[in-house]
Amino acid sequence: MAMLDNNAPVGVFDSGVGGLTVAREIMRQIPEERIVYFGDTARVPYGSKSKDTVIRYSRQIIRFLRTEHVKAIVIACNTASAHALETVQKESDIPIIGVINAGARTAVRATRNGKIGVIGTEGTVGSGIYTEVMKKLRQDIEVTGKSCPLFVPLVEEGLLHDSVTDEIASRYLSVLKSKYIDTLVLGCTHYPLLRSTIGRLMGEDVTLVNPAYETALELKELLKAQGLNREADAPLTGEKYQFFVSDLAEKFTDFATSILPSEVKETRKINIEEY
Repeated sequence: MAMLDNNAPVGVFDSGVGGLTVAREIMRQIPEERIVYFGDTARVPYGSKSKDTVIRYSRQIIRFLRTEHVKAIVIACNTASAHALETVQKESDIPIIGVINAGARTAVRATRNGKIGVIGTEGTVGSGIYTEVMKKLRQDIEVTGKSCPLFVPLVEEGLLHDSVTDEIASRYLSVLKSKYIDTLVLGCTHYPLLRSTIGRLMGEDVTLVNPAYETALELKELLKAQGLNREADAPLTGEKYQFFVSDLAEKFTDFATSILPSEVKETRKINIEEY
């Protein structure tokens, strides 16, 4: 186990901007923590890539985050959590968590009729990982997965409240409505930004589970359990929140500023292929 400094930042990474929903929840739930965020904007989306490719990308990003001396890492991407979490956890001497376990646990606790829906990328839904984790927790539940590949580009284009988004969402969600699910997991970190649209279309009897929120709580518990939480009055050198991307830094900064509680001053572009 590496000697860890509890004043060190938490590393958070995603294929692009979606993981900012996780960063936002960490900022809200554990405001004293520092964050180094990496968005792989040059290689987004991960949802359509193979498992081997996603593992290779995740290893490179973890190597980069280690150069920033992070004390723990959150894989703020459902696809990378599905494909790479188990592999990189084995290779690492610092704690790494993904966004799937916390979301799956919450959904199993929340359901009343045992019918749960999961929406996500093709990679996440195709991996069957949510079903696998939920069935371990409760065997008799029925899980219906639906991939919604157009949600990510709609969010990235900023079309959060738009008739186009409504139209596509109602088409995707109709299959879940016919299954009478009572709980729906937003199984991609972009999707909480479409929460109001999804909630309206599913109706108020369906509980929406946001794994970003649940993961921030899991991180809080983990840091406390390992004695790694940062003291609120610890001295700060440099920016509390740092952002790095593999491409399109300006576009990222604009988007991040629009959804995070505080303005993002600067996003630095790095060559992730060097790691």
